[in-house]
Amino acid sequence: MVDQLDTPIRGAKPVGQRPPERRRTSESLGGTLAKVVLLGLTDAFAVYVLIALFLNEKWAVLAVAALVTLLINWIYLRRGGLPAKYLAPGVLFLVVFQVFVVVYSGYVAFTNYGDGHNSTKADAISAIQLTAQKRVPDSPSYQVSVVEKNGELALLVTDPDGTVELGSVDEPLAEVDAELDAGGKAVAVDGYETLKFNDLLQRQDEILELRVPFSDDLDDGILQTSDGSTAYVFKPSLVYDEAADTFTDTETGEVYTDGGEGAFVSSNGERLATGWKINVGFENFAHAFTDPGLRGPLLGVVAWTFTFALLSVLLCFGLGLFLAVTFNHSGLRGKRIYRTIMILPYAFPAFLAGLVWSGMMNQDFGFINNTFFGGAQIPWLTDPWLARASVLLVNTWLGFPYMFLVCTGALQSLPEEVNEAARMDGASNWRIFRSIKLPLLLVSTAPLLISTFAFNFNNFNVIFMLTGGGPRFEDTSMDIGATDLLITLVYKVAFGQGTGRDYGLASALAVLIFIIVAIISTVSFRQTKALEDVNS
Repeated sequence: MVDQLDTPIRGAKPVGQRPPERRRTSESLGGTLAKVVLLGLTDAFAVYVLIALFLNEKWAVLAVAALVTLLINWIYLRRGGLPAKYLAPGVLFLVVFQVFVVVYSGYVAFTNYGDGHNSTKADAISAIQLTAQKRVPDSPSYQVSVVEKNGELALLVTDPDGTVELGSVDEPLAEVDAELDAGGKAVAVDGYETLKFNDLLQRQDEILELRVPFSDDLDDGILQTSDGSTAYVFKPSLVYDEAADTFTDTETGEVYTDGGEGAFVSSNGERLATGWKINVGFENFAHAFTDPGLRGPLLGVVAWTFTFALLSVLLCFGLGLFLAVTFNHSGLRGKRIYRTIMILPYAFPAFLAGLVWSGMMNQDFGFINNTFFGGAQIPWLTDPWLARASVLLVNTWLGFPYMFLVCTGALQSLPEEVNEAARMDGASNWRIFRSIKLPLLLVSTAPLLISTFAFNFNNFNVIFMLTGGGPRFEDTSMDIGATDLLITLVYKVAFGQGTGRDYGLASALAVLIFIIVAIISTVSFRQTKALEDVNS
């Protein structure tokens, strides 16, 4: 009887303990709700993007975005596939921010994309018609009121014959019913807010840019106002003939035709300023090495880029290794304090350090000249060779703490038994370091040295913040200097530092950087593998 009472009843649960099935159900419900909320927010954003793409008729991008949205929903709504649920966000961001950028840069490298060639031919024609507008002599004056709707300005126009019309940059003039003042001028219209005098003064620049066409054909003329109360008729001095695909200058009679290079060209070679984007093949790559004003400076920049990257690796690694060996001595007191001091430069942002060093190296009032050289005006940043040495000095100061940390960790991981065996064989400290420690260190640090070379090959911050790439070469009209790296040259070409923006040429140079770094990294990693085999 006692045995029967002591025996647990089958199926009974301990008091106060939740059944495992209920606990799993509760956790599953919470996870499901979180998944539904996050997926709903993602889908809401995706629908917004898809609608915007549809309205702008971006069909290819629309199709890709729709497929990605469906794929994400399929991954997170189906049962199983746990690895895909974790990998999907990372893969998506990798494709958007890395793969797409590389592919698009490669595409742009084969186009003439840049200032004056940044859109389609139709947009270029409209832009030429707008920029070629000139006031018609003795044109009648139109009374206008500047009105606004949803942040967009428009003109409420009273024609000389009393007709009231409304138009904006995107909408030609159309007759409307409006409120008139005592003089018969239209001053208000439903759905729009009329700008007061103070508003006109504050938004003068926007008003000067306000060009309202009479019709869909810009050759019919536009209305422009400079004071917000009176407008005059402007007509283009260049008239476009759609059938012949030509522009004709109404004053000189010069005809501009499509020259096949993304611009309208006259018979004497004169180009209209606004062109359009076309594919140019390898023209950008050829231009980089055949243009007399670019070829010489570019080769100098390439040579300096390799020199800077290689010397930066050697100096940073050499100084970091020396300090790591020095402060790894077992009998040294205060090692923690010294090591903390050594890594302080690593805590400074590179761009901020570049600005600080730029001030310290100033030729006229810099701290270095005034403190260490008695006020001598040493041109640290304006002499080509001194500027290069200064850049290497600052980059070494910024980079050696990283190598110091890496080498310190690598030294502490080396087996002490090997060193003791070498000492018993009579090897000196230098021989132990050269024949044992250094080869073992290179095996573990070689990949980091390769990545450091690639980083310094594209080290934009130090160069741009310290010298801006200068001092400038004298044998070129472009803004290219003695300390420019390929990456700073790409920035200047792309964003118009002295020459206008040329995204096609900048992308071509970026592709060259990618190829160079990829080849060097591949060869270096193979050598690293060989080094591992030798020391294994």
